[in-house]
Amino acid sequence: MVGGIVLGALVLCISVWGAFALAVRAQAGLAARRALVCCWALSALLALAGLLSGQRSWLWPFALALAGLAWWWHGIRPSHDRAWMPEVSRQTSGRVEGDLVTLDNVRNFDWRGLDDFEPRWETREFRLSQLASVDMALSYWGRDAVAHTMVSFGFGEAGHVVFSVEIRRKQGEKFSEIGGFFRQYELSIIAATEEDCLRVRTNVRGEEGYLYRVDMPMEAARALLLSYIASANRLIGQPRFYNTLTANCTTIVYRMVRHIVPGLPLDYRLLLSGYLPEYLHKLGALQGPGDVATLRAQARYTDRARAEASAARFSSVIRTHI
Repeated sequence: MVGGIVLGALVLCISVWGAFALAVRAQAGLAARRALVCCWALSALLALAGLLSGQRSWLWPFALALAGLAWWWHGIRPSHDRAWMPEVSRQTSGRVEGDLVTLDNVRNFDWRGLDDFEPRWETREFRLSQLASVDMALSYWGRDAVAHTMVSFGFGEAGHVVFSVEIRRKQGEKFSEIGGFFRQYELSIIAATEEDCLRVRTNVRGEEGYLYRVDMPMEAARALLLSYIASANRLIGQPRFYNTLTANCTTIVYRMVRHIVPGLPLDYRLLLSGYLPEYLHKLGALQGPGDVATLRAQARYTDRARAEASAARFSSVIRTHI
């Protein structure tokens, strides 16, 4: 009895997952996708009916359908060869030679509108010995619990470079959180200037921007920077898929930091990234006095960013209260 209930629950979970996978990723027209989902659901219902009635032979159609689904799913592979959106058409790579860090394909677009921009991909050099600060940038576009997480490394007079883990959207493609569970998007690690990566979100896309100074030893900060570079280089050698749950802008950074700071606790706010300040404040990892509400008020730079017309002054203006 217990075994039948467990098997039935397993069939139900697999059937729901498979229906979403076919609906999202099947390379077919709408009518064909609906037909595939209906056939899949019918085989699952037949299997569940067989379990309830003791007719185990009714499981065979579902088993065959599952084998076909697994074969199809295994064949979906990530690729670098797509018609990408301009802002993710290239991927950042890096070289470290002693104290010198060289980053290729650093994005520095001049954004005038969502579809009006001047693309610029540059090579930038920094000195590890000049790394002076690490800031966490959060960008919100609607819900308090959801934010895009970026990390900005400051090198004094040499400026800042922002690392952002993003979906690599294809031309004409919209973001879907559901699609992110089903291999719809490849993963991208982009290094960019703050005048590009942060400014476009507040001044062009209309998002809310927050910037927090992270309290970490410079040795750990350098290790985090090198980890970003190594991850970006690996991604160029081996493409991989973005995943809304396991491989997103926050969980990937968490795995990097966990190797630097052993014992870093798991927390639901790693998934609800809009609440990351509360998580980091609890760990004592944010600089600044006061409670989280005070830190949030100081960290919000949206209005200052929109009021500043000069891209050259952007980084200094958004840090007025940090």
